[in-house]
Amino acid sequence: MKRQGRLRDRLAISCFAMMSALPLSDINVMAMESYKGASLKLVVGMPPGGGVDDYARLLQRHMVQHLSGASGIVVQNMPGAGSLRSVQSLKAAPDDGSTIVTFSSAILTDAILNPNQMKVDFRDYKFIGNLSEDTRVCWVRNGFGAGSIADLSKEKKVIFGATTASQPEALMLQNLLGLNMKIVMGYAGSAEKRLALEKGEVDADCGGWTSIPASWKVAGSPVNVFVRLSPTLLPGMQESIPYGGVLVKDAELNRIFEFLTAPKRLGRPFMVKGNIASDKLAELRRAFDLTAADPAFLADAERMDLTIMPISGPDVDREIAEIYETPGPLLEKARRLTAN
Repeated sequence: MKRQGRLRDRLAISCFAMMSALPLSDINVMAMESYKGASLKLVVGMPPGGGVDDYARLLQRHMVQHLSGASGIVVQNMPGAGSLRSVQSLKAAPDDGSTIVTFSSAILTDAILNPNQMKVDFRDYKFIGNLSEDTRVCWVRNGFGAGSIADLSKEKKVIFGATTASQPEALMLQNLLGLNMKIVMGYAGSAEKRLALEKGEVDADCGGWTSIPASWKVAGSPVNVFVRLSPTLLPGMQESIPYGGVLVKDAELNRIFEFLTAPKRLGRPFMVKGNIASDKLAELRRAFDLTAADPAFLADAERMDLTIMPISGPDVDREIAEIYETPGPLLEKARRLTAN
């Protein structure tokens, strides 16, 4: 957790410097209790028991302390369509930022590749911040008899359990890394897929490193992690696990791989409606940044084995805009490679 400690210290110094540079009158304005007496709602686009839910409940426990006057934050799980349902729920939410949504970042590329089907543009929302990269890895159960990319590409069909959100990952493994796969849809979230793998119903899956059981990260694990979908090497990861971007040798296919995995950097995003008043947005972003630097929050994250690599709201907005600027010809090829 040394890396998290350094991030915490830098963010704390940054927040202190920002506050210290303001006149006292401006600090008082920032603490006007925009949400005095309000109970905020945090809508989670995935079921309980997975990484998206873990990070949401971590934020819920601590952010309210940095929101002047707020009475509490209530979590509501709203899974459906790979977490798209939670995003769509913001349309009916108040304009005051009292409803915050977090979702599976996997649907970011789906929204760009299939705009007519998804009918959502993430540039229309405002992000209050991102807690961490979703450092994704893929694994196969030990009983399958093959544990490396090379072995898996030669094997009979690998049964891969997928949600709507994780289906593009499965297709990427099939079409960019050469795995012979049968993709089984219908799972609600990572917890349900984990049970299916433990029962032998499926052979393989992908997920966030921080959301898989600790017993899967040590010697004698029931699974073999065979590829990383992020270049980030977290504590406890074996350096021998190859990064998928290195395995894709063709230059154009490699660019497609980078596009499809780009949202993983924004793995734990939190957003509100785009027409929120600027003062309320500033208050939410201020509270988010202070929470991400709070020693009690970071200690809680360490206890839960959750990695914290925060990105500010404005920076998330900019990164989302950059992903949307991916050239059309590359998008068309990515669309074909991830088609059902």
